[in-house]
Amino acid sequence: MSAPTSAPVPRSEPPTLRRTRVVVVGGGQAGLSTSWFLVRDGVDHVVLEAGTAGHEWADTRWDAFTLVTPNWHCRLPGYAYAGPDPDGFMTRDQVVEWLGGYAPTFGPPLREHTRVTSLTESGDGGFVVEATGPDGPETWHAEAVVVCTGGYHLPIVPPWAPALSPTITQLHSADYRSPDQLPDGEVLVVGSGQSGAQIAEDLHLAGRRIHLALGDAPRVARFHRGRDCMTWLAEMGLYDTGVAQYPGGATAREKTNHYVTGRDGGRDIDLRQFAREGMALYGLLEGVAPGGTELAFRPTMRAALDAADDVYRSICRDIDRWIDAHGVDAPPAPAYEPVWEPDADPTTLDLTAAGVTSVVWAIGYRPDYRWVRAGVFDGSGRPTHTRGVTSVPGLYFLGLPWLHTWGSGRFLGIAADAEHVTGHLTGRTGPALTESAAALARRVSPGPIPAALTASSVALVG
Repeated sequence: MSAPTSAPVPRSEPPTLRRTRVVVVGGGQAGLSTSWFLVRDGVDHVVLEAGTAGHEWADTRWDAFTLVTPNWHCRLPGYAYAGPDPDGFMTRDQVVEWLGGYAPTFGPPLREHTRVTSLTESGDGGFVVEATGPDGPETWHAEAVVVCTGGYHLPIVPPWAPALSPTITQLHSADYRSPDQLPDGEVLVVGSGQSGAQIAEDLHLAGRRIHLALGDAPRVARFHRGRDCMTWLAEMGLYDTGVAQYPGGATAREKTNHYVTGRDGGRDIDLRQFAREGMALYGLLEGVAPGGTELAFRPTMRAALDAADDVYRSICRDIDRWIDAHGVDAPPAPAYEPVWEPDADPTTLDLTAAGVTSVVWAIGYRPDYRWVRAGVFDGSGRPTHTRGVTSVPGLYFLGLPWLHTWGSGRFLGIAADAEHVTGHLTGRTGPALTESAAALARRVSPGPIPAALTASSVALVG
């Protein structure tokens, strides 16, 4: 009898080697916009997307999600919203459908289900990009790389969250879909930025009893003087003003976005009104006591409400000044008056006694660029750049909040930034072709709005 033979040891396949001039990492709106300019300019490139193009819109938004900016803001290079409601607000599924129609208009060299695992400098002035695709590992050699993976990677939850009672269901806003997803009982929503305020509204409208822990997010009116505030701000030049021109400069990148909603045609989110209707409001959540059910809050709720209202009024006043300075015929608007005042700032909440059975963490994300091995990051892990151009030749970032303007992380500002970055990459010269947000607003939303940008408008970022 012959000796048994051992099974052959499987060999790992060597990565497939490929070369291209530019690797674009990410196939969302920023990556596709980059590709549009590269296709137009005849630049050899590839777009590597870990999932499917634009999948984040379907995967990380709740069922009742709507845009908070008007539909006319939805425009990418060579592609714009062309539906019947430019001043309305698309739902999640409508955004997914609209964005899904973009790539077929220009045929980007898109490789989906291809996750980039590392980016390193090659030593010869280029880059090596390691990825895993449907057919196994891939290695790409490129002269330049444009990172278009956004700035929201790792959901933030407090380090003490595991100390909450195991009877409490916890999920991040990225995983929230609908009220039916949560167990019966009251809900604590932590965070009052755009996601937190809108999720609290979603649950509140569904008849759930909500406890909302406020952060420092400001708010903005949905409509003022007969128009959407986002349209006024665009016409005033806010979305075209570089971050360096804002008060505080680059610190604007750290500010929380104003909360408002596009739901049901758009309206204000007034947390005071929610409180009148039974929502319980608190200040910043500080921690949990031993036992996992007693929460502690800072007494900052009243101050947070007042500060948000101050920004709301400030924006309205700046719009008023702009209207007056330019002789615009706009109807008057009543001044906002608070509809509720708290008797006190609650500092504790017993989850069991209150009947709270779930917590939704809506306190944001942190960046994760550990796969990028290049010396272009600050102490917080964010890339340092000037309008997407880093200190490493050939390495670029696009699609980040406040990359250059307030509109940079939104559909409205992507095209201008993509044109700038690809122009720097290719050495393209000549005037920019992307229409300014101010010009777009005047064209797509009727109104006798002059082109001038006044100094007062630059103070609106609250």
